[in-house]
Amino acid sequence: MSEVTLREMRWWDLDAVLALEHDLFPDDAWSRGMFWSELSDARHPAATRTYVLAQEPDGRTVGYAGLAAIAGTGDVQTIGVARDHWGTGLGARLLATLLQAATDAECHEVLLEVRVDNSRAQRLYERFGFEAIGFRKGYYQPGNVDALVMRLADPASSVTGIRETEIHG
Repeated sequence: MSEVTLREMRWWDLDAVLALEHDLFPDDAWSRGMFWSELSDARHPAATRTYVLAQEPDGRTVGYAGLAAIAGTGDVQTIGVARDHWGTGLGARLLATLLQAATDAECHEVLLEVRVDNSRAQRLYERFGFEAIGFRKGYYQPGNVDALVMRLADPASSVTGIRETEIHG
C-alpha cells in the first residue's frame, strides 16, 4: 500500500481515470467533460476544487478523489478505488486527503452523497465521523438510485483525530 503515491490530478490523467470510473460506476459514470470542468476549476487562481490521483510505481492509476470547497462547506465530489485495492486503506487515504484540503480551505463542514446501495463506502465515511442527514430520491441517473446525504461537522477535528491505523487498515 505504501507504494501507492498520491498527487494532483491533471488533464492528461483523464484517460486512466475514465477507464477506472467506467469500471467502478458503469451505470452513472462521470463524463470526460464533467472531469474536465472540475479540473479547469481547480486550476483557477481562487481554486475551490482539489482533485488527487493515486498511482502505483509503474504509473497505473488505482484511485482518484475530488472535493469542492465553497463558502465554508466542502463537498466530496467523487472517490474511486480500483477493485484490486479495496480493503487496502487507499479509500481512507484519499478521503483523509480531501478532508485535509477542506480544513485548509477553512470548511466548517463537509457533505457528500453516496448511493444507498454502497454500504462499503458508507462504512468508510462513518469511520471518519460522517452522519446521515437525508436522502436525494433518484439522484443517480439513469438508474434512478437514491443517494444518502452525509455530513461531517468540523473536518479539522476528524483529520487530526483519525489514527494512522484507521487510515491504513
